[in-house]
Amino acid sequence: QVQLVESGGDLVQPGGSLRLSCAAPGFTLDYYAIGWFRQAPGKEREGVSCVGYSDGSSAYGDSVKGRFTISRDNAKNTVYLQMNSLKPEDTAVYYCAANTMRSSCSGPAFVGHEYNYWGQGTQVTVSS
Repeated sequence: QVQLVESGGDLVQPGGSLRLSCAAPGFTLDYYAIGWFRQAPGKEREGVSCVGYSDGSSAYGDSVKGRFTISRDNAKNTVYLQMNSLKPEDTAVYYCAANTMRSSCSGPAFVGHEYNYWGQGTQVTVSS
């Protein structure tokens, strides 16, 4: 069974930064678009960002545009989410997932049923 692995979550003060990583031991992320999602207690899962495999496409949720940057290193089989200017409302469990239906983030990027490989999540807490 494919299992992605997130890391980098932590407690950070408002205005701070974190970088999350998404790896896939024993599984190649090649040809898949990779998305980051988050879920806060009592809230629905929210699409945060998406990066295409090789076409340079990316997408961001409205609440993180201008603050978060997604990237991928295909040679290292890893996807990153750089999060700057963090706010308390960014507090959530962050998940990465592989889109098994396409390799690009062009068009609707956070269609839930397209993402079939998920990680266990990493906790991000933004608080003073």
